[in-house]
Amino acid sequence: MLSKINTKKKLLLFPSIFVVIVLSVGILYSYWSNVSNTKIDAAIKTDIFVQDVLKGRISVYQFLRAPNEINAQKVRDIFNSLNLDVSNFKNGLDLKKNKLICDEIVSSSTKYIQHFDDFANKRITDFKNGIKDETAELKLIISKMVKVGLVLEKKISEININALELKKESNGFLNELLIIVVLISIIVFLIVSLYISSVIVKSLTDFNNGLISFFSYLNRETNEVKLLNASSKDEFGKMAEVVNTNIEKTKKGIDEDRELIDETITVLSEFEQGDLSQRLNLCVSNPSLMELKNVLNNMADNFETNIDNVLNILEEYSNYHYLNKITTKDLKKHLLKLSNGVNTLGDSITQMLVENKTNGLTLDESSDILLANVDKLNISSNEAASSLEETAAALEEITSNIRNNTENIAKMATYSNDVTKAAQDGEKLANQTTTAMDEINVQVNSINEAITVIDQIAFQTNILSLNAAVEAATAGEAGKGFAVVAQEVRNLASRSAEAAKEIKSIVENATKKANDGKEISSKMIIGYKELNQNISQTINLITDIEMSSKEQLMGIEQINDAVTQLDQQTQKNAMVASETHDVSIITDEIAKLVVRSTDEKEFEGKDQIKAKSMKSNSNTSYSISKDTISKEI
Repeated sequence: MLSKINTKKKLLLFPSIFVVIVLSVGILYSYWSNVSNTKIDAAIKTDIFVQDVLKGRISVYQFLRAPNEINAQKVRDIFNSLNLDVSNFKNGLDLKKNKLICDEIVSSSTKYIQHFDDFANKRITDFKNGIKDETAELKLIISKMVKVGLVLEKKISEININALELKKESNGFLNELLIIVVLISIIVFLIVSLYISSVIVKSLTDFNNGLISFFSYLNRETNEVKLLNASSKDEFGKMAEVVNTNIEKTKKGIDEDRELIDETITVLSEFEQGDLSQRLNLCVSNPSLMELKNVLNNMADNFETNIDNVLNILEEYSNYHYLNKITTKDLKKHLLKLSNGVNTLGDSITQMLVENKTNGLTLDESSDILLANVDKLNISSNEAASSLEETAAALEEITSNIRNNTENIAKMATYSNDVTKAAQDGEKLANQTTTAMDEINVQVNSINEAITVIDQIAFQTNILSLNAAVEAATAGEAGKGFAVVAQEVRNLASRSAEAAKEIKSIVENATKKANDGKEISSKMIIGYKELNQNISQTINLITDIEMSSKEQLMGIEQINDAVTQLDQQTQKNAMVASETHDVSIITDEIAKLVVRSTDEKEFEGKDQIKAKSMKSNSNTSYSISKDTISKEI
């Protein structure tokens, strides 16, 4: 059947079969390659999830070192981004098991964020209040976060392992499928090829021998070329005639072409070493090679021009001049990517410089505010320290006075007890005096009675002496001596009566004095009793005052200790404020250095840059909002 088909149609069978095989392999490979790429992308995404979790844990560690709202928001953004990526990743999964794992990952991540929010809010508040160590409650939240984080890492590792296994299975299946399809295609192609080859092999043998000779010449294996056998009348014979005609033309053109090719090799070797200034100068009769020559020369001109443009821009960049860009007009592929890359580099550097200057200006303003506040804090701390020192000295003096008062009150209590004892002794002595006065009255009454008897005796003696005088006068001379005696007795009786009268007067006066002394003693007894009562009340008051003074002394000593501690803390605060002032000065110098360094460079939007606005809240804290620059860079 093939003998009736001309050689052209016979030969068309080979590309037809090849195209069918290639299309079949291409379709199968494209389909299963997409499946494999999907699973490879899934494995890559799970690796990214692992990296995101690691970034989140690192961000948490950074927050622990510097607990502020910015670091806390970074942690939230990372885990929220992880939740969004996992949710999007879940939509592209087929296995229910992997979808459930994705749900568990999102749940664990959400729970981790909730624990972190509780921890962050409390930690930031404690840190602002000066509490640097974590409380027991915060440590409990951290332990919960660690447990949830371990579960999250375990689930992400599990889905990563599953994705890698699916990727491995998909790649293995794709390789096996390709091997099977290739083997089948090879077998089919070989069978058809052998069948067709057996038909045209005879004609090809002669044509082949002639071509081998010609190719040997082309390959410089021989210096002479033999013409093909053109005796056949089939297509191969006609082809041989045409080939022979062209062999002669080709031989002439090959010699010229070899010279141009050698020159091309030389020029391209220079290109390979980086010299783009070399060009092709030979002219040949082959229009294709001439066109190739012109194309290569034009390519070299264009390439050299574009490389020079890139080098010029990079030279400007090295001199911190970022205003110019590379023109990308008429550029394609790698040169376009190179130009865009350099332009993007300039934009990135410009954006970085804009941010650096913005941050520098913001830091400069912030450091100025910080310096002013630290100066105020220094003044306030020093004034507070001075006031506390004066207060401590005054309290120390008050404490000393109260201590002395307490000691004096204790002495007063001792003296009051001594006075009480003396008053009691006085009362006893007054009672004894009253008793003695009563006894004196009794004795005085006895004396009065004795004096009355003496007075009566003197009166009787006087009467008797009168009688004796009368009798002596009656007796005459014989009674003179008796009259003298009677006179003396009467004198003695008179004197005794006078003495008794005087003694009676003295005794009556003594009785009156004794009665007066008795009244005085009675009044003294009453006075001593009242004095004892008053002294007892005074002792009670002194005891109460002594207890109150001791309590006041204890209170004042506690206040004194508290003021001393407060004074020490204030001195520490003053020291910290001084150190903060030094740090603020360094920060201000760094900010100004950043701004000066940025101003030394040339880039778009440099003069329109402003500092980030600082908004003061009601509690005198500041928040920074980034100002946008209207000019696109």
